Amino acid sequence: MTNTIAFQGQPGAYSDLACRNAYPGWQTLPCYSFEAAVEAVHDRRAQLAMLACENSLAGRVPDVHALLPDSGLHVIGEHFQRVEHCLLAIKGATIGGLKRVHSHAVALGQIRRLIKELDLQAVVEADTAGSAELVAKWNDPEEAAVASSLAAELFGLQVLRSNVEDAAHNTTRFYVMAKQPLTLPAATAGLMTTFVFRVRNVPAALYKALGGFATNGVNMTKLESYMVGGAFTATQFLCEVEGHPEQPGLRRGLEELGFFSRETRILGVYPMAPVRGAAGAAD
Repeated sequence: MTNTIAFQGQPGAYSDLACRNAYPGWQTLPCYSFEAAVEAVHDRRAQLAMLACENSLAGRVPDVHALLPDSGLHVIGEHFQRVEHCLLAIKGATIGGLKRVHSHAVALGQIRRLIKELDLQAVVEADTAGSAELVAKWNDPEEAAVASSLAAELFGLQVLRSNVEDAAHNTTRFYVMAKQPLTLPAATAGLMTTFVFRVRNVPAALYKALGGFATNGVNMTKLESYMVGGAFTATQFLCEVEGHPEQPGLRRGLEELGFFSRETRILGVYPMAPVRGAAGAAD
């Protein structure tokens, strides 16, 4: 358990790379699903879980948003991982000799220019790292994969071209989850609070529920809705704001939220990733 972090995917996946970048020297534990990564923490096979929650191109990861409220884990951090797709092939293969490129459907949608330029047949596979493993197994110079540089290293492939993604801002955000929440002083600067709530099924309920954050100067960075139990009238919201729940402004905003909502649950209070501050400074 000590210094082990679980992730969803195969060795060499971008989630694996995110774990290694965020926690250098830690052992990474691949899991076949998000639920399995959560269970690895509960079973003490891992100390933490790294769960992808959204991508700057593909949007949110719905499985995670549905899993979070009942996972029994707490958000203790966030990590932003730049997705740098690499064109991989076996040793000795050349770009001119490639015929097919294999990868996850989302990844293939992010390298359309490369596919057109090289006139390759795009073949959808289960995931990026698995595609690299297949190409290594086939040992065919006409087959290529689009995956991470870590996948190339793990499966003995060569990188024919780096950064082949169409958009340079392709970034995935991850939640770092643990069994115990962080205990941070209310005066701590640079914190994020993630929570879920449901509004009452009455007119303007959401407007009224969120008004307290505006009037108290709380910066809301994320608000997403999704159905609960397949009922169109049962909507749950995932919300993220800057600050600590015990800071005066956020405390008053949460109190007002309580008047117009139900089942408000804080999922985590944690330091915001340095990239947020860097982005703010650039603005």
